[in-house]
Amino acid sequence: MRISVRTRYGLAALVCMARKGVAEDRVTITSLSEKLQISKIYLEQVFSLLRRSGIVISAKGAQGGYNLSRPAKKVTVYDILSATETALFEKTDKTVADENIEKTLRDTVFDPLDASLKETLSRITLEDIVNQAALYMNGDYYMYYGI
Repeated sequence: MRISVRTRYGLAALVCMARKGVAEDRVTITSLSEKLQISKIYLEQVFSLLRRSGIVISAKGAQGGYNLSRPAKKVTVYDILSATETALFEKTDKTVADENIEKTLRDTVFDPLDASLKETLSRITLEDIVNQAALYMNGDYYMYYGI
């Protein structure tokens, strides 16, 4: 599966926001753009999608910026991908004219794949990603290589 740059940027920006841990502090697109070395204009487009999906809320003015709309433990990767990968979770179009083959493909391949993807991505929260990133930052993460 290939995830777009839009989603990768969105995930990275939301991890930065969630790391701050203080819901009252708004984060600006400019600060995220500088920290992550991402185009400000592109990040604005990503945040437009995230705001429309209710993942972030925005405030205008001198103290403006963005906040997560809910705690990081309640924002799943599925939520984020649903907001930024518009075509990823659409039902598959009819593939072939033969109804038996079509139904078989849908029932044995496409629907189970969609369900599995949704289940897996719904289990991973923004908080999980922040916690894993903290392990990497603290040097507490050790890779085990079985021989």
